[in-house]
Amino acid sequence: MRIFQGNLYGYKGAIFENLIADIFGKIGRRLYYFRKDTGLEVDFVMRYKGESTLVEVKATNGNVKSTRTILAHPEKYHVTKALKLGNLNIGTTAGMSTLPLYMAFLLTGY
Repeated sequence: MRIFQGNLYGYKGAIFENLIADIFGKIGRRLYYFRKDTGLEVDFVMRYKGESTLVEVKATNGNVKSTRTILAHPEKYHVTKALKLGNLNIGTTAGMSTLPLYMAFLLTGY
């Protein structure tokens, strides 16, 4: 009931991830998740513009430590690009592009 009253507490991140999963499903994307026993985890992995791309969803301007670790080791993970969706402006920094959440539906390019 608290969620319906706007008290999202610790659920905000999970709600945003589910919102993006729903959008990806509706535009025909399959959902892939990456996790290693070492603690590395990424919300979604997709093929975007012909390349494997990591997708992180953040309710706040949160840390993307796992994504940065993976991008720092392309010889091991074979990934060089990442997208961060959140309450953000459009931009690019160190191999990671940022997009506002509402633009997730535009990620249809395979």
